[in-house]
Amino acid sequence: MKMRMRDVMRLGGAWRGPAAMAGLAAVFAAVPATAQGEGGASTVSFFQQFFLPGDALGLVVVWLLILMSFVSLSYTGVLILTTSKKKLMPPELLQRLEDLLTSNSTEKFRQALELTKQSPAYLAKLTGAALREAPQGYSAMELAIVEAADAETAKALRPLEYLNVLGNIAPMLGLFGTVYGMIAAFQTLVSAGGTADPAELAAGIGTALVTTFWGLVVAIPALASYAVLRNRVDANTADGVVEAERLIRPFKRSKSKSKSKSGSSSGSGGSSSESASDDDEDKRAADGSMMGGSMMGRPVPNPE
Repeated sequence: MKMRMRDVMRLGGAWRGPAAMAGLAAVFAAVPATAQGEGGASTVSFFQQFFLPGDALGLVVVWLLILMSFVSLSYTGVLILTTSKKKLMPPELLQRLEDLLTSNSTEKFRQALELTKQSPAYLAKLTGAALREAPQGYSAMELAIVEAADAETAKALRPLEYLNVLGNIAPMLGLFGTVYGMIAAFQTLVSAGGTADPAELAAGIGTALVTTFWGLVVAIPALASYAVLRNRVDANTADGVVEAERLIRPFKRSKSKSKSKSGSSSGSGGSSSESASDDDEDKRAADGSMMGGSMMGRPVPNPE
């Protein structure tokens, strides 16, 4: 054994490159499997210890947990992409909506509404809900954003629950393997009349500990990813609400201007035909503010 380790170290100093490192790894993996212990019994390799437990049920539990680990890591990668700020609020969509909603055109308003219907982004859902409530006034638009944000945030958080499920099931499955391994160990002790071979006892205890190990390997990354991604979704959806409210802010300014014009006309005036004409003009402008501006005094059509 000592001679072999010296040979390996000598080879490690002579070899260079990825292929050499792979060869060294294979040598180190093979050394424990063929080494002889002090009592003459061969030791168990690292791969056998953690991937090939001697018990059939323990083997099934271990590989099921390994499969769950791959699923958890892959699904976490997908969620990282789908919950990013760029995915929830695409910069090009934000810029396009801002350009359309700051113009004083009915046609631009309709284009913005159609754009929100075509896009599946979180920002589009919120802005579209607000634009559909434009004929009801600015307060109705704000309320629509809040209601849509609650629904869309819950929808965005729902896929994360699968990570939570994996993170909670994996330790329970590992605990199942632990209990089974301990039962097998004690059953061996009972069958031997209390004088069982320690190697036979160690097999059951090894199965118990290995299944616990893999349960924790699955659970720790899954639960950590769930917590991080949940906070990420909360932060990004809150930013989406802020951006949606900013997009509809021109509607509030237009309405305030029309009200101020109406107040000044009624205060200066009388009941002359010129004052009445100004009031009608202001009313049309106020109606037009639902569409992002005066739009030359045309009434607001129902977007639906």
